[in-house]
Amino acid sequence: MITPAERWGIHPEHFWLHGRRPEQPVEFDEKMNAWNIYGYPEAVEVLSAPGTFSSHMARLLPMGADESFTEGDLLQTDPPDHRELRKLVSHAFTPKVVADLEPRITALTHELLDAVAGQSEFDLMSSLAYPLPVTVVAELLSIPGSDRHLFERWMTEMVHSLGDVSMEDDAEDQERIFEATMAPMRKMLEYLREHTAECRRRPQDDLLGRLIRADLNGLRLTDNHIVNFAKMVLIAGYLTTTMLIGNTVLCLDSYPDQAARVRGDRSLVPGLLEESMRFLSPVAATYRATTKDVEIAGQRLSADQMVMVWFGAANRDERQFAEPEVFDMTRSPNPQLGFGRGIHFCLGGPLARMEGRVALNALFDRFPELVTDPDRPPTFMPGFDTTGVSTLPLRTSST
Repeated sequence: MITPAERWGIHPEHFWLHGRRPEQPVEFDEKMNAWNIYGYPEAVEVLSAPGTFSSHMARLLPMGADESFTEGDLLQTDPPDHRELRKLVSHAFTPKVVADLEPRITALTHELLDAVAGQSEFDLMSSLAYPLPVTVVAELLSIPGSDRHLFERWMTEMVHSLGDVSMEDDAEDQERIFEATMAPMRKMLEYLREHTAECRRRPQDDLLGRLIRADLNGLRLTDNHIVNFAKMVLIAGYLTTTMLIGNTVLCLDSYPDQAARVRGDRSLVPGLLEESMRFLSPVAATYRATTKDVEIAGQRLSADQMVMVWFGAANRDERQFAEPEVFDMTRSPNPQLGFGRGIHFCLGGPLARMEGRVALNALFDRFPELVTDPDRPPTFMPGFDTTGVSTLPLRTSST
């Protein structure tokens, strides 16, 4: 059976999507001047050692250590600050909070699908997969509904700027592309900074209000803390949840036998989402910086080197997953790394899973059939470290 990657030509340089194995689980890329971590146990080792593999990547990037971009961003924070920050914000994603959000997410999902009811075809991404997570996170941050389209535009611009990055680019090209990416990022941060200032003037009992009142080792969170946390949640929700929904529907289109089975047994939906995260990992890679010389898988890494942990490749490691090239929604156990591992395990993972479950069930309820349009093939997120659908035109009937 032809896989989605083969059928649609997804990222030919991502060899793991095309049934090929890395020569070594850890390899140095001279062009990128970085170490690639492809193996599952090696990825877990790196993600579990924040003292050796730091998340504070900014010092190795063109923007340097500018706190306006990094302070408060959990993804770029190491212990002990990470532990304290995560403790403060984790209440926004507790099981109870996520469960309480489900009625609103269900209503919003049906509201979005009402707009395409009765149509013979529609684009899944623009109709549902993009607006759903952006709206949910924007509501958590009390961003006015009239402004939410701005965030979708800015994040789309950022993703497509990153799409110009190639694994073959030299440092000069990467810096140029980085600056292009930062233009919409700066607009988003400016908006969030003004929004935070307004929330300080008129504090409410919402997420930002609680962060404004929070105590971090006797200190209040700065505007940078709050703005960068909001940025992180928006980008993570946009990338992970959006692509999870799109990738899952794309997989079902490629494996119609499993599509028929899950439609008949909705208890399989959670397993379907986990296998989709493994098979087409939306965040294909994450980044670390070595803090000292270290050996892993027989390779000697020096201090202050970039490390790229390829979730997508690790999730196809045959040492961890039997028949990794087979899409199997009943796979159990399925310790996929799509949401990360260790102290940076995705804080919004439970929310993403719930949004995916609600979205898939609503699609199954409303559309007895959903198939790709041979005349309008899907397009894909261009970033070389992401794997996901950018557009996904669907027909509601195969005839």
